[in-house]
Amino acid sequence: MAHGFRRVALSGILLRLLAVALLGLFLGGCAAKASIPRSTNRTPATLRPYTIKGVTYVPLHSAKGYREDGIASWYGPGFHGHTTSCGEIYDQYKLTCAHKLLPMHTMVRVTNLENGRSLVLRVNDRGPFVAGRIVDLSQAGAKELGVHAKGTARVRLEIEGEVPGVAPGGELPGPFYVQVGAFARVGNAEKLLGRLRSAGYAGSRLQFREIDGVGLHQVHAGVFPSTAAAEEARLRLGSVFAGAFVIAQ
Repeated sequence: MAHGFRRVALSGILLRLLAVALLGLFLGGCAAKASIPRSTNRTPATLRPYTIKGVTYVPLHSAKGYREDGIASWYGPGFHGHTTSCGEIYDQYKLTCAHKLLPMHTMVRVTNLENGRSLVLRVNDRGPFVAGRIVDLSQAGAKELGVHAKGTARVRLEIEGEVPGVAPGGELPGPFYVQVGAFARVGNAEKLLGRLRSAGYAGSRLQFREIDGVGLHQVHAGVFPSTAAAEEARLRLGSVFAGAFVIAQ
């Protein structure tokens, strides 16, 4: 019995030592990830060509002077709370839209040619990928424009003010942030916020949001004056925080 007890005790000690060793490796890995790499001049992902259903689309680097007539549709419940092409969480109750080519965050005036209603929406997603359709409206936008009940309508797209405040090179002005985390517990979010500010992201903030009944404390690194600056930061932060994405204020 004594020998058996020693074997059990020894096994317990070995397990504890193994646990400590694994914890050290885990913490060491986290410490290594905490260092932010230098910025690079890579092309933003949302401006790279992409292929859907065998068709390749080449996004525009500038929306200046863009105009288009065609069919609008809308999307909502099945996508609400999911990630859009620009990395935002889709909110069907906001005035946004999806377009195959326009730069993300472009402000576009959509005019319903069937009833004369007009509304400005922000591009934050790609689509629609249905033949003959040029824009997918959020549910809120569809209701405002009188498209919701019918499903589709003929519309005209025009860039509002030829991209108001556009900077040289076609960049949209900020402010913009990079979301790096979302937590149910505010304490965890506050810890991450402190780390970001210590790393030099003085404009970082917390925002509370409820999605499908779940409350989340979102952590936003910032603040950045343009989409280019925010995208550069996202590339740096993405190596530390998987799934980091750019958002508009």
